[in-house]
Amino acid sequence: MADTGKVFAISDLHVAYPDNRAFVEALRPESAEDWLLVAGDVAETFAQVGWALETLRGRFARVVSAPGNHELWTPPADPVQLRGQERYDALVRMCRALDVDTPEDPYPVWNGAVTIAPLFLLYDYTFQPSGIGSKADGLALAYETGIVCRDEELLYPDPWPSREDWCRARVRLTEHRLATQDPALPTVLVNHFPLVREPTNILRYPQFAQWCGTELTAEWHVRFDALAVVYGHLHIPRSTRYDGVPFEEVSLGYPREWQPRPNPPRLREILPALSPAVRPTPSDR
Repeated sequence: MADTGKVFAISDLHVAYPDNRAFVEALRPESAEDWLLVAGDVAETFAQVGWALETLRGRFARVVSAPGNHELWTPPADPVQLRGQERYDALVRMCRALDVDTPEDPYPVWNGAVTIAPLFLLYDYTFQPSGIGSKADGLALAYETGIVCRDEELLYPDPWPSREDWCRARVRLTEHRLATQDPALPTVLVNHFPLVREPTNILRYPQFAQWCGTELTAEWHVRFDALAVVYGHLHIPRSTRYDGVPFEEVSLGYPREWQPRPNPPRLREILPALSPAVRPTPSDR
């Protein structure tokens, strides 16, 4: 089957910032058949998220969205004061009304050849710095050094007892869904957080890694035949490989981060750049 368009990706649009909103307003596909993968942290309020996704859906043939932690915040200034699972469910309903694919919908297949799987997994505090053996010790270090994710005050896990309990439930559900997909098709896994710990090794503040994923997904890129893993959250856009699989960090980030960079930000091409015909070669993790 001939290619009918490309698949691009981006994350961490944070459109509450005027410069980031202008960036989204200026985004255009290369062709009317192009898809866009959005790997979370579009914004913090429902109105902002809805504006951005509606704008992008009006330009791309298909938009696939995996939520970040910021969409799940319940900030006091947001008129929509839903928390936890109820907030996530409302985000899914909003995306469906906009014809945007979510982790709760059937995974779309690009060009009849690649399953695009948006994931919602959260984190469970298992990405701890060296020498830190527990969540309690990791949080103590974070508060002592002042490096604390705002999730601790704004991301409620209701009705789950904790964010890590919600994470484990999501991992179980998602693992089952991925295991039932057509095994003949490779995947592109789209998650806000990296599926392996290694990308967090370059963080300026290692204690922040505990809010960046879970060890439970460490082998998913191999187990589910990923052509690529698309993620954001770290605000460190780059391409790396683990077990031969490309990991694409595609975040825009805050204006203070992306504006000083020598090259202007752009969408990252995922397919056909990483097509099934060009399988990745193994490399050391």
